[in-house]
Amino acid sequence: MGSNTGVENSLKAVQGGLIVSCQAPANSPLHNPLVIAAMAEAAILRGAVGVRIDSPSHIAAVRARLNQPILGLWKQVIPPYAVYITPQFHHAEAVAQAGANVIAVDATQRPRPGGETLGQLIQAIHRRLEKPVMADVDTLENARLAVEAGADCVGTTLFGYTETTQDQAPPGLTLLAQLVEQCPVPVICEGGVADPAIARQALALGAHAVVVGTAITGIDSLVMDYVQALKGEG
Repeated sequence: MGSNTGVENSLKAVQGGLIVSCQAPANSPLHNPLVIAAMAEAAILRGAVGVRIDSPSHIAAVRARLNQPILGLWKQVIPPYAVYITPQFHHAEAVAQAGANVIAVDATQRPRPGGETLGQLIQAIHRRLEKPVMADVDTLENARLAVEAGADCVGTTLFGYTETTQDQAPPGLTLLAQLVEQCPVPVICEGGVADPAIARQALALGAHAVVVGTAITGIDSLVMDYVQALKGEG
C-alpha cells in the first residue's frame, strides 16, 4: 500500500472488540439501508467497535450515521463461480467509494469471474483504493496463500461454507488457533459465534477481534428457528 496508516488505524481500532455484522436476506423488510444503518448504530452505541456491512447502498447508509470502522463487502452471485464475497475489483471499488474502511474478499483459491487472481485483486485494492484487505478464508493453507498475496488480516468467515469444509460446522476455533499461531497478520474470528462465551473463547485463543452476525442481527433466521422448534421440527 502507499501508506500503512490506514491499515494500522482501522485494525487497531477494532482490536479486542466486537464487530457486528448487520445484514439481512434480500427478501426481508430489514433489507433496507436505513434499517441496516439503525442496526449498526445500535450496535456501536452498545459497545461494538465496528460493523461488517454488505453492499454499497448499505455501507453508504451506515457511513452517513457512523464514524467507526466499517468492514465492507459486496455479495455478488455470478454463476457458475462459487466465489461471491467481493469477487471482482469493480465490486471492491464500489465498496470503498461507499465508505468502507476495510474491504473483505473471498480469499479461497477458487476461480474468480474475469480470471483475476487473488493476488491481483489484493494488489489492485492496495494500489488503486489504498484500503486494507480482510481475507475471508476456510483453511489454513488458503490463509497462508492470502497472506503471501498481501492480505492485511484474515478471517475464519468461510470455514464450513466451502466445498472443502462443508462437512465441518463453524465456529472454526481450531482453525482460529492455527491461524493465530502461523499467520503474521491479525486474525479475526467470524462465523458461527452463537453466544458471548464463544466470543470470549475466541479472544482467549488470540483473535484480534470477533465478528458476530446472526446471533445478534439475524432476526429472520432466529424467528424461523424458534417457529420450527415450536412446531417440533427443530
